Amino acid sequence: MKARDELIVGATMLLTFAIIVAGAVWMSQARVGQGGLLHPARFRTVGSLGVGNPVVLRGVRVGRVEAIRLGEGDWVEAVLQIYPDVELPGQPAVIAASASLFGEWQAGIVDFNDPLDDPNARRDLNVAAQAGGEGVWPGATLPDIGQLTAQAGRIATDIASFSARIETAFDDEVVQHLQQSIRAFSATADHINAFAGDQTAALGQVAQDVRVTSSAMMQTSEALSRAMARIDTATANGRLDTIMGNATSISNDLQSAVNDFHSVVAMIQARQGSIDRIMSGADSVFTRLQYGDGTFGRLVGDSTLYVEAYRAIAELRLLIADVKENPRKYFKFSVF
Repeated sequence: MKARDELIVGATMLLTFAIIVAGAVWMSQARVGQGGLLHPARFRTVGSLGVGNPVVLRGVRVGRVEAIRLGEGDWVEAVLQIYPDVELPGQPAVIAASASLFGEWQAGIVDFNDPLDDPNARRDLNVAAQAGGEGVWPGATLPDIGQLTAQAGRIATDIASFSARIETAFDDEVVQHLQQSIRAFSATADHINAFAGDQTAALGQVAQDVRVTSSAMMQTSEALSRAMARIDTATANGRLDTIMGNATSISNDLQSAVNDFHSVVAMIQARQGSIDRIMSGADSVFTRLQYGDGTFGRLVGDSTLYVEAYRAIAELRLLIADVKENPRKYFKFSVF
């Protein structure tokens, strides 16, 4: 009787173990005892993909990861065992991605020509395909949920830092400095415009005189260079009289250049009255800006720019708070 009870208990345990194994196999969609074709895939990195992870096609398990090894040229090769009755795409490619929030990974088979939402995955597939290799499928890896969450946190931190810098930058003192800079720039532009309008003819004459003076000085320099080059030869041949004559000619050219320069200075002094009128007009413009006369004077003295900047900062704070409370409204994550 005791031996019979032990036999019943042992049979019950074996049956229970068999049911558990069968249930695990059924839940994992594995095909026990059925072989398959081996297909290598090339990746830059496979993330947390490991041996035994499922291979899926349009959400249906069609095989398993048989092996993962390092290949040549810093590539990672994953060998995929595909069931023999599976109809593969015309140009297969592999996407390694997280299958759940619990760290499970899978290798998904897609058509290389299908559009992808992730530009990084498309880039990795193109690079892997260009590497060549007959019968080797190109592969790419998507970031897992932890990496996406960390990236979203960094983005939120950067937005908060940017908001704080804007708030610090646009205070009352900065607005006042900005208004002063605008006033100074406007005054300078008006001064330059008035000066250019009143002194166009005078500047043209001055430029002509400067060109004449420059030409005379260039001729003088050339003459001096020629004279210096001939000093040794002239001294050796006893031609000191000729050298002295050349020196006299050079002195005359220099005197002529000095006279031309004096003429330019005298012309500028003659137009001193025009310059005084320009300065008087600029002072009048500054006075009108100071008292807010005219369109630009009203714009400089108006605080609308500061008020609008303050409102923009307040709205940006509300947006950041809403992003932190409801991140799903602004970030969308999708996993194959």
